[in-house]
Amino acid sequence: MSATTQDPKSIEKVLDLIKDIHIAMMTTVDEQKNLVSRPMAVIHTDTDGSLWFFTKKTSPKVDQIEDNDNRVNIAFADTDNSTYVSVSGTATEVDDQAKINEYWTAEAKPWFPAGKEDPELTLLKVNTEMAEYWDANSSRIVRLFQMVSGAITGTPPDMGENEKVYN
Repeated sequence: MSATTQDPKSIEKVLDLIKDIHIAMMTTVDEQKNLVSRPMAVIHTDTDGSLWFFTKKTSPKVDQIEDNDNRVNIAFADTDNSTYVSVSGTATEVDDQAKINEYWTAEAKPWFPAGKEDPELTLLKVNTEMAEYWDANSSRIVRLFQMVSGAITGTPPDMGENEKVYN
């Protein structure tokens, strides 16, 4: 495992790993200090590693974010390719109609039946402070072979890259 500080190529790697994972788990802290996770669709990523989501203004997560120094975690999993990414950062509500218009897609309509003019519709922008990823560079068969070999020999399998990226 390695650690990288403010390396644009590392942020690019993280964005590349998550580009095809459209649903992530967003974790916040509730009023009783429980960690609460829910699925969220990523609607846009910025080159600096910021992640954008639609949500409702009155959603409990909006209050939970504000009540806990805006701290969130976003977890991505692509089990078919053994790629996993954890993003830690701060989230802020962005009530910007121009951005809503820019990021609006038909996939958001079931959640916001009134469309992009829905008065409940707002954006959450997550500023990535740190991301950690695990990426298996080999096929599923190679990974299975390494796991079986490791079980027999007592040698941990090489499961690919693991890196922490600080933004």
